[in-house]
Amino acid sequence: MKLGLGSLSIAAAGTAAFSYQFLSPNVLYEPSPIVNAGKPENYAVDSVTMDVNAGIYLIHAQEGFFALSAVCTHLGCLTAWKPELGIIACPCHGSKFYVFQANKIPGEKIEGPAPRPLPWLETSISDEGDLMVDRSITVRPMQFVRV
Repeated sequence: MKLGLGSLSIAAAGTAAFSYQFLSPNVLYEPSPIVNAGKPENYAVDSVTMDVNAGIYLIHAQEGFFALSAVCTHLGCLTAWKPELGIIACPCHGSKFYVFQANKIPGEKIEGPAPRPLPWLETSISDEGDLMVDRSITVRPMQFVRV
C-alpha cells in the first residue's frame, strides 16, 4: 500500500512539474530588426562596412548609401567583403556577388550556388541624422539614401 501511494505521489509530482513548464510562457527575445549605423560622415565614399552582429553591409557609393544583407541566399552563411577583388564572397560554397562593378547591380550574383542576389534592405535617415537599416524590409535594388 505504501509503495503504491509513493509511486502515485512521484508520478503526480512529475506530472505537475511538466504541466507547469508546459503552461509557462516561452518567450524568445530577438534583437530589433532596426540597426542604427551612426552618422553618415563616418563613412567614406566607395566604402563597404560590415556589421557582423547585424549581418549587414552598409555601402557608401557615389549615388548615396544603401544596405545589403550579409547572409548568403544559398544556405545562410555569413559572407565576407573582399576589397582586393571588389566583391562579396561566401566562404561556405563559393557564391560571389557584385558591389562596385560598372553596369552591374550591387548584390547581384556573379557565380556560385546562391539562387538569388543579396537583398537590399531599407535604409533611411533618422530625425537625429543617423543612418538606420531595417533588416526586416527588403527594397528593390538601386534605392539610395542621399545625404
